[in-house]
Amino acid sequence: LNIDEVIRIIREEDEPKQVMMVRFDLTDLQAESILNMRLRSLRKLEEFEIRKEFDDLSSEKAGIEALLGSDDKQWSTVAWEIGEVKKKFAKATPIGRRRTDFADAPETDIEAINQAMIEKEPVTVVVSEKGWIRALKGHLQDFSSLQFKEGDSLKVAFHGQTTDKIIVFTTGGKAFTLGADKLPGGRGHGEPLRIMIDMDNDQDVLTAFVLDTSRKLVVISHQGYGFIVPESELVANTRKGKQILNVSMPDEAKLVVPAQGDHVAVIGENRKLLVFPTAQLPEMTRGKGVRLQRYKDGGISDVKVFALEEGLSWDDSAGRNFLRRKDELVEWLGDRASAGRTVPKGFPRSGKFSG
Repeated sequence: LNIDEVIRIIREEDEPKQVMMVRFDLTDLQAESILNMRLRSLRKLEEFEIRKEFDDLSSEKAGIEALLGSDDKQWSTVAWEIGEVKKKFAKATPIGRRRTDFADAPETDIEAINQAMIEKEPVTVVVSEKGWIRALKGHLQDFSSLQFKEGDSLKVAFHGQTTDKIIVFTTGGKAFTLGADKLPGGRGHGEPLRIMIDMDNDQDVLTAFVLDTSRKLVVISHQGYGFIVPESELVANTRKGKQILNVSMPDEAKLVVPAQGDHVAVIGENRKLLVFPTAQLPEMTRGKGVRLQRYKDGGISDVKVFALEEGLSWDDSAGRNFLRRKDELVEWLGDRASAGRTVPKGFPRSGKFSG
């Protein structure tokens, strides 16, 4: 108790008993006893507290002096304090457990980040017969207005976006990948593909198209060998491209068509048509493939994958559309690698489904 504070309360407060009970956390009896004490008794109480504090400080002083006078005690104390710190910050304690953990860094798709930085705009990609490529702004509707160098002409043109990846497939069976945003602009005639990709001198551009990783394609050589390949497998990350269809001279890659349907229609240069189930074609990522149609001379002319229930259609040179329904295709149905039969009456003389 603070004797001075007790005296002040007794002197100044109207209800000293209640104030002392609250101030010093006293019971009713304790507060009443203090009020009935003589001042001398209060002083004795304060003297007791002072003597107790004096004894504690004297003991602490003796301990400090003993510590200062002995190296062994100092090192012993240091060791004890270190031990206490170790206990306080041990892994099992709330304050000592690790706040962070070591883990593998998250995978970052750099390509996706780069793609996100490209502004999406419509473009028309144009590839010429001599292998020049360009990207015109917007979606051009009339390709007949395109201009080319003297002696050159249109190979293929299609619509896309600047965020698209463009697949270039060559007669050597290789696939190359280009970013549409990296293609030369529409002014002039573009640039040769050979300065963008490492295409062999004895190879030419077979076709080009916008990458669609959800699709599958049929790749076929001139001699009639081919297979189904997921379009995602055509993506190449280097200028050297990716070998897909294995061909050797004089054979070369001839066709790349979407594998959307349950039957394959094959036409040879001998104007014979064969229709067989798509299931007879293997799905591969690289190779020579299997024979689609047997020829005595020549090679393949065109291929179309279609749904048999919907029938087989084609266009002639005049743009007229023809359709042969399922029951009208019976004589051309067979197994893969068969010779087939002469094309139906009215089929284009070009030997192409597109006239």
